[in-house]
Amino acid sequence: MSTLESNIEIKLSRLPLDLLKEIATIFYEEGATRIALIGGAVRDTLLEQIDPSNSHFILDIDLIVEGSASDLAKILQVKLGTGRVSNLRVYKTYNTAEVEIDGSKFDLATARVENYKAPGENPLIRACRLENDLLRRDFSVNAIAIDLREFKIIDPFNGVSALIKKHLEFLHSKSVSEDPTRIIRGARYAARLNFQISENSLKQIESSINDWPWEWHPEDPPELAPPALSTRLREEFYLLLNNEPWEKAILLLQNWGAMSLLDEQIQFERHLIQRLKWAIKLRIEPLTVLISSGKDPINLAKRLQLAKHQQELIINSIDINRFFNLNNPNENYLSWQPSHWAEELENKKWHPDAVGICICMRHPNWRFFLRWYKKWRKVTPPLSAKDLLNQGWVEGPEIGKELKRLRRELLDKRCK
Repeated sequence: MSTLESNIEIKLSRLPLDLLKEIATIFYEEGATRIALIGGAVRDTLLEQIDPSNSHFILDIDLIVEGSASDLAKILQVKLGTGRVSNLRVYKTYNTAEVEIDGSKFDLATARVENYKAPGENPLIRACRLENDLLRRDFSVNAIAIDLREFKIIDPFNGVSALIKKHLEFLHSKSVSEDPTRIIRGARYAARLNFQISENSLKQIESSINDWPWEWHPEDPPELAPPALSTRLREEFYLLLNNEPWEKAILLLQNWGAMSLLDEQIQFERHLIQRLKWAIKLRIEPLTVLISSGKDPINLAKRLQLAKHQQELIINSIDINRFFNLNNPNENYLSWQPSHWAEELENKKWHPDAVGICICMRHPNWRFFLRWYKKWRKVTPPLSAKDLLNQGWVEGPEIGKELKRLRRELLDKRCK
C-alpha cells in the first residue's frame, strides 16, 4: 500500500468524516451493499495531499451506492430527522438525489452503467457494481473512489497517477463522441487545476470534431440537436463562464478547435475574450454575448435553448445593428446630440442589455452606445408630472410631451 493510500483517513480531515461514517452505517443497515465517496471531493483532497499549493474549496460531496440512492436519501431524512436533513430533491430518471445534512451538501447516485443509443444523446442506464460505474466518468482523475466501509482507495484507471502527472485523460476511446460536453469540462478542470490534457485525449478531441460522429449537423434544424450539443452544452458553458478561470478555459477550447461545437465563427473569433470581459463589466450574462459572437446567433440560441429573455436580447441586438448599419448608412452620427441618441435607442423599446451586447460586439458606434448605457439613459426630467400639475398644467398628453422636452434639454446641456 502506498503512503498516499495508508494516510487517506487522516488526509480527509477537511470532510465531515463522522457524518460520512454515520451515513454509511445507515445505508449498510438498509441493504446497500457498498457506498463510496467519489468525484471532486476525492480528486481535490488527494490533489492537495500531492501538491499542498493546489488547494480547492470543496462545495459538494458526491456519494455512490450499490442500491437505490433516492430511496436511501428518503430513509436518511427519516432516520436523521428533518432538523438535520433539508432540501431533499429526488430525480427519478437516473435514481439520484440531492440533500443537505448538518449544513453539508451531498449528491447521491446509484451505481450505474450508461449505454448511448446514439452519440450525443442521453444515455440508457442500468444498475451495476461500483467499479463498473467508474467507467462512465469523464477523466481518470474523476474516477477515483474511496470505499466508506474500509476507507480505501478504489482506482482502476490510475487516476492517482494522473493527479501526480497533472494530466487529464479520457477513460476510453469513445468518451468525446458519446458526450462532447466532456471537452468543456476538460477545459474547466485544466484551467482550475492547472492541468494539461494528455496527448491521446487531445487527439481524441481533434479527431472527433473533424469526423463529427453526431447525426445532427449545424445546418440542421436547431430543435433536433441531441442534448450533448444543445441543453447540456449550454449548461457546461454557463458553468465555465460563471464559476471557473474562464479566460484560460476559452483559449484552451479555441486551441483544441472545440469552440466549433458551438459555431465556426466563434472558434476563430480573435476578440472573444475581450467581448466576454465587456459583458462581465456591463453585468450582462456572458453566455448571451458568447452566442451573439456566432455566425447565426438566433439559431444557436434556439439550439442551446437559451432562456426566452436571452433570445430576445440577441434578436434586439441584431435589430439595433440592422437599424444603424442599413437604415441610416449615411447618417452623421458625430453630430447627434445626446437627446437624439436617447430618442433613437429608446423609442424602439430595445432592452438596454441588447445595446450592451452591441457594445461588447464593438459596433462602430459603440462609444455612443456606451455613453447612453452608462449615463444618458439614466437622466430624468428636472420636473415631475406632479410638479407640472402644481404649476397649472392640465392633465393630458401635453404633460408627457413637456416632460420629454425638459429631459431632452437637460440631456443636451448636462451630457454634451
